[in-house]
Amino acid sequence: MADTTAKPGIRPESSPSWAPIVRPALPEEVVARIRQLIEDGLLLPGSRIPERQLCAQLGISRTPLREAFRALAAAGLLEVQPRRGATVKRLQPDEIDHMFEVLETLEGMAGELACGRISDAELAQVGELHGKMMACHRRRQQRGFFELNQEIHERIVKAAANPILTRIYDGLSGQIRRIRYLPKITVAQWAVAAKEHEAIMQALKARNRRALGAILRAHLRNKRQRVKALLVK
Repeated sequence: MADTTAKPGIRPESSPSWAPIVRPALPEEVVARIRQLIEDGLLLPGSRIPERQLCAQLGISRTPLREAFRALAAAGLLEVQPRRGATVKRLQPDEIDHMFEVLETLEGMAGELACGRISDAELAQVGELHGKMMACHRRRQQRGFFELNQEIHERIVKAAANPILTRIYDGLSGQIRRIRYLPKITVAQWAVAAKEHEAIMQALKARNRRALGAILRAHLRNKRQRVKALLVK
C-alpha cells in the first residue's frame, strides 16, 4: 500500500526555478551609519540631513540614502517631507513622558532581576565602569560621564538575563542614546545624577532587589524631568 502521508517541502516536479534571494547589505549599512551620527550627537534634533555631503562621504547614490531615510523615519528618528528632505526628529515633551514611562518599568524590573542573576564577574565589570564614570565627574568630563552612564544601565539590563526585556529595551536604544547629547545639564543636576548612581551601585552590590528597583525608577523619573526642562529652553 502506497504511503500517502504528506511530506514537507516543495515537490520537485512543481518546484519553480527561483534564484536565491540575496539581500544587499548597503541599505542596512547606510541606516546604521546615519543612526550612529544621530546617537553620537553629530546630527542634532531639528537639523536637516545634508544629502549631498552624506552621499559623497559614503560613496553612494541618493537611492539607498532615501531608502535609509524611510527606514529611520519609521523608527521615529527622522521626519521626511516631500521636496524638503529629511530632518532629525525633535523630541516632544509627551514623547519623553511616554518613553520614560516604559523605561522606568523596564529598568526597574531589570534591576530587580539582575540582583539575583548577575555574576560576580559582571558585577565587578559594572563596578569598574562606575569608577571610571565617577572619575569623569571629578574631571568635569561630561561626555565621558554620560557614555559610561548609559553603558552601566545597559549592563544592568543585560544582567537581568531576560531576552524579551532586553529586546524591548534595545528597541528604544536610539531614542535613549541621543538624549545624552541634548544641551548640557547644570552642575547641580549633574551632581544629583552622580549621587543617584552611587546609590544604584550600593544596592546592586548588596543585591538588594527591592531597593535597586525603587532607586532605578526614581532615577529615571528625575532624569525625565531634567530632559523635559532642557527641551523647553
